[in-house]
Amino acid sequence: MSAPAVDSGLQVFALPDLGEGLTEAELVSWLVAEGDTVAVDQPIAEVETAKSVVEVPSPFAGTVAVLHGRPGEVLEVGAPFLSVRPDGVDGGPAGEISGTAGPAAAALREESGVPAAATGDDGDAAANSGGSGNVLIGYGTPGGLTGGRTRPRKGATPGAAVSAPPAAASDAVPASPSTAAPALPAAAASPAPTSAASPAPTSAASPDGGTAPTCVSPLVRKLARDHGVRLTDLRGSGEKGMILRRDVEQAIAAGTASSDLEVAVEAAPGATPVTRAPDGTTEPADAPLDSRSGLVVLERSPLRGVRRTIADAMTRSRREIPEATVWVDVDATALVELREAMKRRTPDAVPGLLAFVARFVVAGLARYPELNSRIATADDGAQEIVRVDGVNLGIAAQTDRGLVVPSVRRADTLSARGLDTEIRRLAVLAREGKATPSDLSSGTFTLNNYGVFGVDGSAAIINYPESAILGMGRIIDRPWVVDGGLAVRKVTELTLAFDHRVCDGGTAGGFLRFVADAIENPGGMLADL
Repeated sequence: MSAPAVDSGLQVFALPDLGEGLTEAELVSWLVAEGDTVAVDQPIAEVETAKSVVEVPSPFAGTVAVLHGRPGEVLEVGAPFLSVRPDGVDGGPAGEISGTAGPAAAALREESGVPAAATGDDGDAAANSGGSGNVLIGYGTPGGLTGGRTRPRKGATPGAAVSAPPAAASDAVPASPSTAAPALPAAAASPAPTSAASPAPTSAASPDGGTAPTCVSPLVRKLARDHGVRLTDLRGSGEKGMILRRDVEQAIAAGTASSDLEVAVEAAPGATPVTRAPDGTTEPADAPLDSRSGLVVLERSPLRGVRRTIADAMTRSRREIPEATVWVDVDATALVELREAMKRRTPDAVPGLLAFVARFVVAGLARYPELNSRIATADDGAQEIVRVDGVNLGIAAQTDRGLVVPSVRRADTLSARGLDTEIRRLAVLAREGKATPSDLSSGTFTLNNYGVFGVDGSAAIINYPESAILGMGRIIDRPWVVDGGLAVRKVTELTLAFDHRVCDGGTAGGFLRFVADAIENPGGMLADL
């Protein structure tokens, strides 16, 4: 998938800056193969940056000559990404293309992660005459392709304790014995396609001399890998024996993953191969040992993409911010009852609990603006406190790709209903991995609902370079003193981590008490907002 020589007749597209000055991106999958015909602004690949997964459109029209990279590789911005031969330009030895038909092209598509429906045998990718609208830095045209494509976003190891309940729970307060406050829904993968279109794939030789399974979709391969199903043991029900998703699901249901033979388990790119025995135990093929613990190494995965961004931000926050933490238990019974009463009157137009808390937070920041500032370095190298006009409220969310914090812009201008609407919109973007770098890096203060994970408190790490983060624990029934007597109340814990450089404990405590009082007396507070 790299050119053996330079061909002056090719137009070489370099990987562009995908926003926010990012310097590299991981190639997730190609949407075209060498020999395909592409149009201007046709999506050609999916790449994952430190911020999000985006489709990259082609700035050229013609025939794909060279794909400069393989799925899983990290490419530098400015490096060759795609070479295209314009229509009417004769292909020399370096740019000779074999076309899209035949075993070689099928193998190329499968190796590159190209879905079968991405292009047809005739390479008629230019049929969509409009632009894709995927305008990146420095090129692109407006418009939209008629044939859209969606793809489940690549998963990531769960990050720090952050807020993200199931989508269905974003509005409801779970029943006793515990009641969790709703937060931004966690990411969910989109349904995988269950069939593939022409061209019909061609089986290729496997390393052991047999015939490799016919399976174009990377999602089907991942499903099989995750459940320990060996594709070579399956008989595909698709055209010419193609293995479809339903074939893998039937094998999982039938228990074929627990056959008497050892089943090979594929690892992530760059990881050590592992085998699984019938008894469920695993051991690496060459049994490498960890030099520190002396135990068998099961896998080595590079730290990159969102996980590396999280690691860098959290490390920098701990290294540079002298943080302090204050917390308080809060009787949230009145807020829960207020929302339940609103639901009985207008069940379809009631903000979630998180939206009410967000409104109280914004009001508190207006009274204690120090917590809505940040420490920055001036041009002369001196440190300064930067305060801004308005609040961009970040809502921490745990997604399949890791921790993301999309922000509600100018949250100070929105009502509780307006905040609820915007939080839901950002929830959709977070689930689909479509939040832009600007969405994920413009916050001035973060609200984190970790109660959805069933915990009461957390020593949260401040989202650098912000100065504070407010966390909310689960809402549970607890004994509480009311008018001199014990009563069962809905109680939660609020935790505020703040940068001690921008304010002292009096300011932090005042802000925290303001939000707590608003939760305990929501009617009076909302009347003044």
